[in-house]
Amino acid sequence: MLDKDQIAAASRVLVQHWHAGTKLDALAANLRPQSRAEGYAVQAGLEAQSLGRLFGWKIAATSEAGQKHINVAGPLAGRIMSDTMIADGGTASMKGNEMRVGEPEFAFRMGGDLGPRAAPYSVDEVLAAVESLHPAIEIPDSRFADFVSAGEAQLIADNACAHLFVLGAASSANWRAMDLVEERPQITLRGERYVGHGKNVLGDPRVALAWLANELRGLGITLRAGEVVTTGTCHPPLPIQAGDHFAADFGVLGKVSVRFA
Repeated sequence: MLDKDQIAAASRVLVQHWHAGTKLDALAANLRPQSRAEGYAVQAGLEAQSLGRLFGWKIAATSEAGQKHINVAGPLAGRIMSDTMIADGGTASMKGNEMRVGEPEFAFRMGGDLGPRAAPYSVDEVLAAVESLHPAIEIPDSRFADFVSAGEAQLIADNACAHLFVLGAASSANWRAMDLVEERPQITLRGERYVGHGKNVLGDPRVALAWLANELRGLGITLRAGEVVTTGTCHPPLPIQAGDHFAADFGVLGKVSVRFA
């Protein structure tokens, strides 16, 4: 089991690689988390050392394709920090990015707090605490050179592969009355068109949102009003490169785009 000093040291190593844009093969054996709980403890240290503030949360591996991409059996939660945000329509740097994929996602901004408690939150309870829905694009990456072999605990410590994030405007549509499972966002990239599917996100983006609320509940963390949760890719991760323009059209729910340099 990692002690406080080892957890802090593991966090420092990952933060140093984050700031330098460099990769490591694995954390040293004496700093390597062996469980999800230890991974989340190291991840919390990343927030403490970040140059930004906590903007919200991401969920990695909510689809079968996403799970295969990083070789894990189920979803992982990670922190979105304010210094990793790219403006809608803005330009994201590809420097140091080895994963090199873009992911269209359904994101929710919370309007109320969901704090720790004994009983799990229902989907309806979580949705009642939501303020708005947004189209979004996540640009993940890992501090591990071989993220496929890093394993669940190290990937959680690595902030669930959080890297850069683009948040679109709040939807003006009555999204609560819509079946998000059957929403099919269209992604345009290098002249090709791809179609996502809401059901790829843990079967339903709203179910994914509730999963995140309950993952934090189990960790004793409050999901706070104002924080954004992006629920995972609705299309298999799409390869990107410098010069690309990645545009995601969520129909009546809105649009979001980013360029890569």
